[in-house]
Amino acid sequence: MLQRIDLTGGRARPPELATLLERAASITGADDAVAPILTAVREHGAAAVLDAGERFDGVRPAALRVPADVLSVSLQGLDPALRGALTEMIERVRKTHQAQLPQPAETHLTPGGTVTQRWIPVRRVGLYVPGGLAVYPSSVVMNVVPAQVAGVDEIVVCSPPQAGNGGWPDPAVLAACALLGVSEVYAAGGAQAIALLGYGSSADSTGSTDNAADADSIAAVDVITGPGNAYVTAAKRALRGTVAIDSEAGPTEIAVLADDSADPRLIAADLISQAEHSPDAASVLITDSAQLADAVLDALPDLVAATTHAERVRQALSGQQSAVVLTADLDAAVALTNEYAAEHLEIQTRHAGRIAQRIRNAGAIFLGPYSPVSLGDYCAGSNHVLPTAGGARYSSGLNTTTFLKSVQVIDYSAAALAAVAPSVVVLADAEDLPAHGAAVTARFDQAVDGEAADGEATGGAGR
Repeated sequence: MLQRIDLTGGRARPPELATLLERAASITGADDAVAPILTAVREHGAAAVLDAGERFDGVRPAALRVPADVLSVSLQGLDPALRGALTEMIERVRKTHQAQLPQPAETHLTPGGTVTQRWIPVRRVGLYVPGGLAVYPSSVVMNVVPAQVAGVDEIVVCSPPQAGNGGWPDPAVLAACALLGVSEVYAAGGAQAIALLGYGSSADSTGSTDNAADADSIAAVDVITGPGNAYVTAAKRALRGTVAIDSEAGPTEIAVLADDSADPRLIAADLISQAEHSPDAASVLITDSAQLADAVLDALPDLVAATTHAERVRQALSGQQSAVVLTADLDAAVALTNEYAAEHLEIQTRHAGRIAQRIRNAGAIFLGPYSPVSLGDYCAGSNHVLPTAGGARYSSGLNTTTFLKSVQVIDYSAAALAAVAPSVVVLADAEDLPAHGAAVTARFDQAVDGEAADGEATGGAGR
């Protein structure tokens, strides 16, 4: 079921693992497939989004924006047990993300000269919640709560239309939006939803006066976040620069770094839990124990046969993106793990905490047998929107600072500027930008109103 890759003989160095396992970023055709969708939405707005939804999701809602009464009814009909679980999840995630709020920092460089680091929330964000093979009210929480903690003014959610819900997104997704007070929700999925968020849609761009084309203007957002399939990921990649994106978050993947102390049935269960998402999910075990590798491979068939989405799991585990990788020793396994840079990394070894200190690249790290990825998906308090396809080498998981901009505020008095003016002039001349230096010296050609040029003033404009 899982391919077995034996690196114990030194056949491959860690960087070569990328050639042995397919990653989502390399899925053939995703970028080409989304390009015409993005163009259509940019040129025709909401009408193109509805057309694409009808083609890919098999349903065309009455409008893109979900009416307020549909949100309200969804919340009223929410199963009490699920509402309680979502409420607990919200509380845990909010507490963790409140702890991530950075504080302003004022640096006094010289008397009368300061630089203050401010953190300012972006104004409007677009949050994507998947809804293909599975539906994810949990992703509503993971996207919305950090944005609320950051202080974002306008929060927009897009989720695919569901034929079984009158063309609106899944009722549990809508209920989660209502529970969190999000009222701007659109029945849009896939690359077309990302394009809608990135480009917006004016009434003139729909090319139609039909109510179904959602004649109300939809404003573009400043940041797009959220997980999705390869096509959502490709669309986010294409819009990077038009808007900010969190990371390329999907399709999902798990890597388990384990030694011979690990329980093979727990590892098998965790590999299956991620394979359950979709056929292109990646499940990887990296171990220095041939005995553990054999035991996991032996445990998988019965566990897969017993799971609800057995065929989907089999496809994921049998794909080129999934494997059991056997290394010569634990050091090699750690090096390989860092090279792979998994979205989710479980460490099931002796002294897991010490091993975790050696991990540089991972979206999130789960320590020991009682911290499975499933816990992080829901109620650990951490965020489950994480970089995939090796993005953990340079990206972070979704967090409060995703929705914040860092702005430096410079406040110098005449005396503070005078003290550093000679250095500014020298540097400007060295770069053949004499007007830069002149802009400083001009301030001292004569006394500045209300502030002596000889530097006796005590404060800048902000004091």
